[in-house]
Amino acid sequence: MTRYGLLVLSFVCACGGSAGDRAPARTLVAFNAGSLARPFRAALDSFAVREGVRVQQESAGSLETARKLTELGSIPDVIALADDEVFPQFLMPAQTTWYVQFARNRMVLAYTSASRGADRVNDATWWQILLTPGVETGRSDPQLDPNGYRTLLVLQLAERHYGEAGLAQRLLDAMPPRNVRPKEADLVGLLQAGELDFIWSYESMARSIRLPFVRLPDRIDLSSPADSAFYDAAVVRVRGKGADSVTFRGRPIVYALSIPTAAPHRDVAEAFVKYLLSADGRRVLRAEGLDALDAPVFVGSGVPAGIVP
Repeated sequence: MTRYGLLVLSFVCACGGSAGDRAPARTLVAFNAGSLARPFRAALDSFAVREGVRVQQESAGSLETARKLTELGSIPDVIALADDEVFPQFLMPAQTTWYVQFARNRMVLAYTSASRGADRVNDATWWQILLTPGVETGRSDPQLDPNGYRTLLVLQLAERHYGEAGLAQRLLDAMPPRNVRPKEADLVGLLQAGELDFIWSYESMARSIRLPFVRLPDRIDLSSPADSAFYDAAVVRVRGKGADSVTFRGRPIVYALSIPTAAPHRDVAEAFVKYLLSADGRRVLRAEGLDALDAPVFVGSGVPAGIVP
């Protein structure tokens, strides 16, 4: 396992003939957001079986994933992130000239039946429960993970929505640094072990591992295009390229992917993206709780013609 997250290797060889007769398996390297670990694992495995390829997956927070390309020069065949805005903010035009929006999500508060306040929490009381002494809430690092800066955006929106002056800071103060992890997937084990009572997560993550969760009002959870103007008032700044910082504003959650310009196995990457955007690919993603878009949206120039539905 690398320090950047989950590294999983799957090997699939064509059947028939002796080992010496088999051609080397083609390879596909995918970097993806932590919340895409399970959906992408399922899609990669399905694609590997269909195409007879070897697949390699690395999961990390989306900002950390983007910095693998910009700061470490590590180039995958496919990069899939939990925030489409990371592409223009970090990766375009040097690493890629296009991306495709392929799924959406919403912010939720996940918990377990053993969580303090589990019997009283709902979409109206959640913030009061989180401020109760003794209740431990986890969040991911906003410098590494969109879920982390989206948590901060949600807190700002909650303050406006409920008309509670200072609520965002009070909620933030109730989540001390010891409860912060690089990505939201890292919080799940702590929640299940009882070390945390609630974690800020995505609906897809909570559904895929069958955790109960609080569905927040649409004006808070960053899921509703109709509430885009309200979301836009929330602003977070994080570390950008070098010493610069970048701004992320509240907006509906959209996932996106691309094939880097320098992808080492471009033909396999294009075949995988075409599969992922197909009806079969959408079924795999949805089976893992991810809300895949029926009509992917392409942004930028230089999109390979073969992957456009």
